[in-house]
Amino acid sequence: MLTKLEKAERRWGGAHNLIDQWISNRRKLLIQYFIVAGLAPYSRSEKSLPKMDQVKQFCAQLVDYVSEGHFEVYNNVVKACERFGESSIETANGLLPRISESTDTALDFYDKYTDASDEQVLYQLDNDLSHLAQAMESRFELEDELLELLYQRLP
Repeated sequence: MLTKLEKAERRWGGAHNLIDQWISNRRKLLIQYFIVAGLAPYSRSEKSLPKMDQVKQFCAQLVDYVSEGHFEVYNNVVKACERFGESSIETANGLLPRISESTDTALDFYDKYTDASDEQVLYQLDNDLSHLAQAMESRFELEDELLELLYQRLP
């Protein structure tokens, strides 16, 4: 996922403030994911579960990222596409419902781990992180299609 993010940064970075903000927030989310998952370069020396505070911090970053997409970024991209004609609007509007499919997975993860009162739930974390990562990777690919759509039509 980080390799794809780096490619996105090289391709679209600096082209538009909205794109830069989106990529920056995705990077923050991925860093938090790697910390919670214990993946390099944030791996833990011992085989242990992350602290519940780390998981909750990741959950906050996750819901911020998902919310920003739905309530700010996507609307701005669609508005920008309105200037480019019907085919751009149709493409953007076709991608949005497909992106939304991952929102339920992200919100389910958020609810499960922010509402948890017992740290026993952390024993399910690896499996839940894996499921979330698959959904988010699909989401990132679709979001990148939106970024490309916007980027291709920038002056």
